[in-house]
Order: sequence, then C-alpha cells, then structure tokens
Amino acid sequence: MTEATILIIDDEPPIRRLLEITLAAQHYRVLETGTAKDGQIAAAMHPPDLIVLDLGLPDEDGQSVLLKLREWYTKPIIILSARNSEEEIVQALDHGANDYLTKPFRTGELLARIRSALRVSREEDNQPSRAFGNLSIDFVARQVRKNGEIVHLTATEYALLLLLVQNEGRVLTHQFILREIWGAAYTSQSQYLRVYIGQLRKKMEDNPNQPRYILTASGVGYRFSGGSL
Repeated sequence: MTEATILIIDDEPPIRRLLEITLAAQHYRVLETGTAKDGQIAAAMHPPDLIVLDLGLPDEDGQSVLLKLREWYTKPIIILSARNSEEEIVQALDHGANDYLTKPFRTGELLARIRSALRVSREEDNQPSRAFGNLSIDFVARQVRKNGEIVHLTATEYALLLLLVQNEGRVLTHQFILREIWGAAYTSQSQYLRVYIGQLRKKMEDNPNQPRYILTASGVGYRFSGGSL
C-alpha cells in the first residue's frame, strides 16, 4: 500500500522540521513549504493526500489560502496555528478545514487527527454513500441525513461516527476510539468519549436513551449497528 503524501505549509522552520521528522517516522511522504504562494504551487503540482496549514503565513493569511484551496482541493486540510480564538477556529471550519489544532501541540494528537482524516477520506473515495434505516451518510458531501433531513455534525463527531460505521458490528474499546480520534494522550479520558457519544445519539437516534445505531458494550466500549435490532 502506498503511504500517504502530506504537504506542510508553515513559515516556522523548527515546526516544519519537527513535523517532517515525526511524519517520516510514521512512513508518510512529506512535502514542506514556508509561504502561501509556494504551498499553493506545491499542492497544485503534486496534489497531496492531506495538507497541514498554518494560518500565520508571511505573504498571505491562511484563511484566504484555505478558501483558495477549497475551490479545487477536496482532500483533508488540518489547520495547525497559534491562533486559538473561537472566532478563528469557527471561521476555518466554515471555510472547509477538516480539523483545527493550536500550537503548542502534542505530536501524538496530531498524528491521531491525521489518521482519522485520512481514514474518512479513503472511505469517501471507496464508497460514496451508505444507508441504515432512516439514516444515510453521503461520504462525498460529508453529510449525514436522518429521515431526509441534514444532521449537523462537528468535524470530530463526523470522524467518530465514521470510525464506528467503518467497524460496523465490531465492539471498539474506549481506549481504541480515544487513541484513534484524539490521540494516545487521551486514552484514559472515557468521560470525554461519553460526552461525544451522547451528542451523537441526541442528533441521530429517535430515542437517545434506547439507541438503535450506537450501542454500548457495558464497561468495554461501543459498536455501530445498522439498525436491524
């Protein structure tokens, strides 16, 4: 299997070097640039499987670069920035970012976010849509519908749902889910996971207290059922 290519667009040489070493150690092919102009050229000439984009670039604001990339680039874009205001994060997600991490960051968490984004991207490439009872998932449009109505999910909720769907019928442990979605540093944060599962159930289930799709394996984890129960 060919390893994924990741493009880093960041003006800080130490950050680019850290990312290059970290990603190469995980067998990713790494491209890196320090300006918005060079980053957009690299993305066009050698389209990567995922882009890690800084917002504080010297020649153009990263939010503007994100908008330009989303005019044609359909693969995942993860924002990695020192900007940590809610307004910046919401704006980036609205502009088409798949995820947002703030600096300083944990490399393990970044790797988990990258794995999650690439997994979702592969699912979208391999299967355009799936349907389960009154629930349907359009992987190309990244949309979930319930009874024909769009269910608005955050990027993390969507990634969590995709992980469960991809392992339909299989019990996934708390630790496995936390590691895959949030990174190794979060494997003991079961309460964190319960909050997100609760949010998903409220949005997707007819009765969140008696779920049809996202089922609990008591004391172990969760599994996704196609709704036949």
